[in-house]
Amino acid sequence: MKKAVLAIVFLLLGITFVGCNKSEKSEAKVVSPQEVQALIQLNNVQLIDVRTPKEFKEGHIKDAQNIDFLSSTFTEDIKTLDKEKPIIVYCRSGRRSANSTKKLQEAGFTEIYDLEGGILKWEQEGFDVTKSL
Repeated sequence: MKKAVLAIVFLLLGITFVGCNKSEKSEAKVVSPQEVQALIQLNNVQLIDVRTPKEFKEGHIKDAQNIDFLSSTFTEDIKTLDKEKPIIVYCRSGRRSANSTKKLQEAGFTEIYDLEGGILKWEQEGFDVTKSL
């Protein structure tokens, strides 16, 4: 397991290094639940759940922050995030998070990761979710 996590971390570092050589606007990277788990363990990422508050309360990834993509204040809310830190976004299945990555790019974020398959795939792969009271 440790070897797999290390391999994923090195893979992500390689992707990031190659991404630094691209033009100023980089594309969001779609990553697997295993890659997200490795990124979270690095402790220098912002984890954003872009589902509704009701969906968030029903179950979310531990330490995620809820910023509802469907909210009229989404564009303003993302401005409170640190543009210097990597950001991981996810939703239920991937559509809202894909749309939110475009807004994040427009806002000046450059290191953006999108959880492939959303929280549905996260749970399908056996990763835990936290429920709010």
